[in-house]
Amino acid sequence: MPDSFKMTNLPFSLLDDNEQKLLRSSLDIGYYQKGEYIMTAGNEPEGVFVILKGKVGESEVVEEGSDSPQHVFVHYTNEDYFGGWSAIRGKAIHNFIAEEETICHVLPTKTLLDLMATNSLFADYFQQNLSAKTEIVQQHGKEQDMAEFMLAKVSDGLIREPLVIPEGTSIREATLLMREKKADCLLVKRGNRYGMVTGTDLLDAIVVDEMSTATDLAEIASYRLITVKPDDYLFNALIIMTQQHIERVVVMADNEMSGIVELTDVLSYFSSHSHVIGLRIERAQTVEDLREAAQGLDDLIKALVSNGVKTRFVMDLLAAMNGRIIAKLFNIIVPVDMQPHVCLLVMGSEGRGEQVMKTDQDNAVIYRDGLVWPEMQETLNHFSETLISFGFPPCPGNIMVSNQAWVKSLGDWTQMLSDWAERCDGDSQMNLAIAVDAKPVAGNPAIFKASRNWFMRHLRNNDVFFSHFAKASLEFDTPLTFFGNLKDKGQLDIKKGGIFPIVHGIRTLALEFRVKATNTFERIEALVEMKQLKEKHGKEITEALSLFISLRLRQQIKRIECSESGHDQTPNVIDLQSLDKMERDLLRDALHIVKGFKKHLELRYHLGG
Repeated sequence: MPDSFKMTNLPFSLLDDNEQKLLRSSLDIGYYQKGEYIMTAGNEPEGVFVILKGKVGESEVVEEGSDSPQHVFVHYTNEDYFGGWSAIRGKAIHNFIAEEETICHVLPTKTLLDLMATNSLFADYFQQNLSAKTEIVQQHGKEQDMAEFMLAKVSDGLIREPLVIPEGTSIREATLLMREKKADCLLVKRGNRYGMVTGTDLLDAIVVDEMSTATDLAEIASYRLITVKPDDYLFNALIIMTQQHIERVVVMADNEMSGIVELTDVLSYFSSHSHVIGLRIERAQTVEDLREAAQGLDDLIKALVSNGVKTRFVMDLLAAMNGRIIAKLFNIIVPVDMQPHVCLLVMGSEGRGEQVMKTDQDNAVIYRDGLVWPEMQETLNHFSETLISFGFPPCPGNIMVSNQAWVKSLGDWTQMLSDWAERCDGDSQMNLAIAVDAKPVAGNPAIFKASRNWFMRHLRNNDVFFSHFAKASLEFDTPLTFFGNLKDKGQLDIKKGGIFPIVHGIRTLALEFRVKATNTFERIEALVEMKQLKEKHGKEITEALSLFISLRLRQQIKRIECSESGHDQTPNVIDLQSLDKMERDLLRDALHIVKGFKKHLELRYHLGG
């Protein structure tokens, strides 16, 4: 029977040959009838139990004389293990009861402790938290190796030696030098500072500004350089260039300039490694050019995920790409003279930078008080229709600029936020949750910042509001018993069960402490820095959310590939039967994190009862 024990499952795959031999020789088999106690709270356990066949429920102890039923909060099924913590502590803290006829492998406590003493990774897996387990899985789990290009550094052969000229060089001399060296940019050294000049800058200086060719090149250089370090990830450099709408960054090492990295080189590098399509968003001049770039994003996502790129990296890059597409379309469609008087917002998951596959669009426009623009709504309707044609599905709740309810003057927008905050009904709270995740992507961002700063001041010390607002985090149960329903149900809404409680709980805390970031991960980092979340707690929540999003994304891609329409009709559903043992373990741990976070919110905002 020990031969039926799967050593390929974590954490047992972390053992070497001799350790696995010791484990096999020590294994025992336990047979349990339905309703039989396998481990009883307060008693010393035999060891770790690994289910060969059957189902086990873990439940809290019911006080003697209580009429309350025994509440099962976790189920374990085939290949799951339980009792590790109890064995290490020497005493069980919960009851473990067979819910059907069950057969278990039993690893005696002494052998467990011996193996933990000789194998630190094996010990860490039993003793550590979700963050540590995730790291172990990434290092040792199957198909978890990071793609080669994700580990590439800026210093890995892509730094171009810059063309540097001293202050005092004329525009004419610089132009001839650039032609001779076949360069499209150069750096001017002015004292201890460097400034950049591109071919476009030279053209503008001569043709548009009518400068003399004898003008000192230092007069037209840009000294606000975007820099990276040699040991930064190349992938991060790509994200920075996309976010900043630039085609090159300067590499600085210990305050010394060491070269330039060009966008074309980075794109070429990623294309040769992952077959990523050429990203031509910045060069798009027409709606058709932009549509072609937008329709290639799904292929880009699939390529990145299939190459093992971490979901957080994918989210950051795609948020930047989507933001540029939306902003570029807005700039093409909205008249130039109107753009300084309006601000386009993306909201919801798009505003947080957490939408990877296109699910729907949530957007709004705030415009300057008193603006007269009769064609505004017609123009915005055209914008929404075009965005839909790009593959951004319409919002089921009609939260789009084609809906006049989401096109407001600055005064009306702030009044609307205030009204929602004063009401306690579900629609108002939902609309407010969407709106406070807003991020400006086009037009004049100062209009949005004025509304955001006013609203944060408006909510200061409003404990009643935050208590009502936080309550939505507890709306859905944490599905820790779902593993017992694999045969019958087999599906889990990961948004309701895992993602939403974290996102909305962190949103509430961020709003209370006036954190301006909208991304949930950045909000967590800010709250930890402000000592409003413990560092360990913040890391655990981050890992849990990353896992939920990663599992959802992989299943979304599978469904899209199998769909005739090319769309995923159930984007938040996780097919539990497709998860392997390792994924089930991590998912269970992550849901425990959610449960603990919800208890934290209950206490903080007095939501009990």
